[in-house]
Amino acid sequence: MSKPSPLVAVVDDEESIRRALDRLLRSAGFAVETFASGAAFLRSVLDHCPACVVLDLNMPDLSGLDVQLFLARDRVPVPVIILTGHETAETKTRLMARGAAACLRKPVDDKLLLAAIDDAIGGAASVSSK
Repeated sequence: MSKPSPLVAVVDDEESIRRALDRLLRSAGFAVETFASGAAFLRSVLDHCPACVVLDLNMPDLSGLDVQLFLARDRVPVPVIILTGHETAETKTRLMARGAAACLRKPVDDKLLLAAIDDAIGGAASVSSK
C-alpha cells in the first residue's frame, strides 16, 4: 500500500500565484489545496490539518502574519512557509522568531520552495522528483 502524498495548503490572494504553486507542488508529488484568503484557510484547518502551509504575507483582511498568529494561538501544528514580495531583514527575523519554517521572497525559486517544504515536513516530501 502506498503512502498518501503530503497535503500542502497554498494561501495567496493572487489567483495566478495560487495556480502556479498548485501546478508546481502537484508536479512534485504533493496533494494541494488552495485558498484565496487567510480566513478561508483557517476555516478549513479546523476540519483537517495540512502537512505544511505556504502563506502569502501581504493579503487583505487577514495578513499572513495574522494567520501565523492564529495558528500559534490555537496550537495548530502546521509548519508555515511565508512568501513575500517585500521582505526586509526585520520582517524575516520577526516571522522566523514567531515560528515560520521559512521566509522566501517572491518570485520564489521552485527548488528553494520545494526544499523548504521538505525541511518543514521532515523529509516526507520524498515523493518529489528532485
